Amino acid sequence: MEGAFDDVDAAGFLEIWQHFDADDNGYIEGKELDDFFCHLMKRLGPKEKMTAERVQRVKQRFMSAYDVTADGKLQIHELANLILPLDENFLLVFRREAPLDNSVDFMKIWRKYDVDSSGYISALELKAFLKDLFQKHDKEVASDKLEEYTDTMMKIFDKNKDGCLDLNDLARILALQENFLLQFQMDNSLFPKACSKEERKKDFEKIFDHYDVSKTGALEGAEVDGFVKDMMGLVRPNLTSPELDKLKGILLRHCDVNKDGKIQRNELSLCLGVKPKLS
Repeated sequence: MEGAFDDVDAAGFLEIWQHFDADDNGYIEGKELDDFFCHLMKRLGPKEKMTAERVQRVKQRFMSAYDVTADGKLQIHELANLILPLDENFLLVFRREAPLDNSVDFMKIWRKYDVDSSGYISALELKAFLKDLFQKHDKEVASDKLEEYTDTMMKIFDKNKDGCLDLNDLARILALQENFLLQFQMDNSLFPKACSKEERKKDFEKIFDHYDVSKTGALEGAEVDGFVKDMMGLVRPNLTSPELDKLKGILLRHCDVNKDGKIQRNELSLCLGVKPKLS
């Protein structure tokens, strides 16, 4: 691999991604993946004899190392880690200390950078996000490079090409992990009717504690946002920010009994028909 992509910068990475993610579904998979590893072997030079068997061996070796999700596909973050040495600063966009595994943290970021509360992240707002990211890592990035990075990220992640990022686009940039609520077998009342009361209580406590990031015993602000995002994501995966705000208002009207703008543990349990454990 060493030397195969020495000349790749942000624009070059975009070209590689768009070329091999031919169906634009957010993954390099199947024949796309075979084509990518054929390309890789050609870049490595004539010393690597090209055979179908060798391509499969090379693919297996690298996929075992870089396919973090073990789904047989390359996500964009995995490709960024594979193509080394990619532009060091640009690589920071894809390499963070830990994967983002809580929608509450995601919504905090969304609220921070959707400065005008339009329900979308503009190119200017995305540039502010990238600038803060680099500063956090003590990286000085020239203004022209920052523009290049912003433009590249927009071209990669702005799926409907409207010049803005929606909730789902930013979730892909931040590599937000799978919806937390998917691990629970839920019906329309959020919990499976077949569960015993004790099991329902345990599930409720796990769910509430996951979204109560501040550990105050009440969901507020981004905690409510994150809960609504995941709850509605079970039935509407492409939820928009305006839709989230509308559904958040409905949830607060139904659950926020004391009208303090928060959802207390007992308030949510009443809404869901679950009696919480006594602390």
